[in-house]
Formats: sequence, C-alpha cells, structure tokens
Amino acid sequence: MGNQPKTAIIGPQYCAPATHPVDLIITRDISLRDNFTIKDINKNVVFKVKSPLATILTPRQHRFLYDANRNLILHLQESLLVKDSWKAFRGESIEPKHLIFRKKRSSLLQLKTKLNVFSASNNTGVCDFTVKGSFFGLSWKVYSGNSNIVVAKIIKLGGIFSREKFIVNICPNIDCAFIVALIVSLPK
Repeated sequence: MGNQPKTAIIGPQYCAPATHPVDLIITRDISLRDNFTIKDINKNVVFKVKSPLATILTPRQHRFLYDANRNLILHLQESLLVKDSWKAFRGESIEPKHLIFRKKRSSLLQLKTKLNVFSASNNTGVCDFTVKGSFFGLSWKVYSGNSNIVVAKIIKLGGIFSREKFIVNICPNIDCAFIVALIVSLPK
C-alpha cells in the first residue's frame, strides 16, 4: 500500500496520519438493525453506524455514521432501483447539494464484487475509487480510481452464527470515515 497525498473525502480531520497506516475493527452489532461499532487497535470507539428501526420495514436502507462524540457525520441511503447502489450525504440530509459521494456496481453481473465510487463533483464517468472483492466476498481492496494503488484493505471475519467483523488497514493520509462508509454499505 503506497503513500498517498492527503485524500479527504468527508473531512481532513478523519484522515489517517501521514506517518503510518490506521487499523480499525468494524463489528456488526447483533440486532435487527444494521448497526456497527468501529474501534481502533486500542479498543477505543472511533465511529458508530446506526440504522433506524423503520428501515427494516422499507425497501430502502439508511445508515448514519457518527464520530466517537456522537456527532452525526453522514447519512448513507441505498437506492430503491439499483442493487448495491448507495449515496452519502452530509449530516441527515438527502439534498443533492449535500451529496458527498455515490457508489454503484461496475456492471450488473459479477462473480466478484466491483464497485465504482464517484465524488459528488465528479461528472466525468471515470470513478475516483474502486472497491474490488475476492471471489467469496471475504476480502476487499479499495483502489485509487482505476489504478493499482491500494488505499485500504478489508478482511471479513465471522458471519452466520457469530458477529460479523471487518479488519481494516487504511493507508496514511486516507479519509478513515470515507473507508468506513464504504464498508458498512458493502453487499451482503
């Protein structure tokens, strides 16, 4: 994983230090909702992701990312029409002017997950980041654009009968909140 210039998608305060990568552990809470707790290697809570109970009963999923002080950072909203398509907005908003990024499958039929991520200001059709999964969906890498530069690595542990966990390694200068938002909206 190479050293990148500072890449703040959500905010510079969430960027990994320039001197070393950041390791996070993301745990899906055991509940009806898709809630997650994100901790650093010292077991300090860094972020929380909460889903409203109402989203269980609706076809569209919503997830809210909070920092360690319970400040709302962003709102993730799944598309009603396109599978594995999500949009991230600042705060609670779903207004287009508050869009941060959008994520969607690179093609309809896939043996391995490949997702393209576009920043709100990107209208070029060329993605800013790519998320590529392994054949069995147990690991992913996040790449800068369509390059071979890896900015984050994700490994999934646990599953059906135990808590689902993700071990995440994020390169220096990369926005940790952004990477967390990508992970908590990965296809199941």
